[in-house]
Amino acid sequence: MATIVQERSRITAKGQTTVPKAVRQALGVSYGGEIAFVVDEHGVSVRRVEVEEADPVIGAFIGFLEQDMLRTPQNVVAFPPILAERMATLAEHVRVDLDKEIDGPVAL
Repeated sequence: MATIVQERSRITAKGQTTVPKAVRQALGVSYGGEIAFVVDEHGVSVRRVEVEEADPVIGAFIGFLEQDMLRTPQNVVAFPPILAERMATLAEHVRVDLDKEIDGPVAL
């Protein structure tokens, strides 16, 4: 197999690294996405983690919350209006484009 892209990344003292932009794009991952490192008899490879492979603890926690809300619906209440207003005020000048490409390295 011919090499299409070769990128380098340094590992920090904490064992962290930055996945280069070209590699993130090739894997189809962006901020918040997950990658898996696979070690087998052929060496090490990196692949994107599919949604169904997400952390099972999160699924269990969401299930717990669902059951708790079904058992005690009286505890499920809307934000108090003053809190909702304060949140809106704090965020009114914050602009986020969730579809915008991430430019440059992202520390994981």
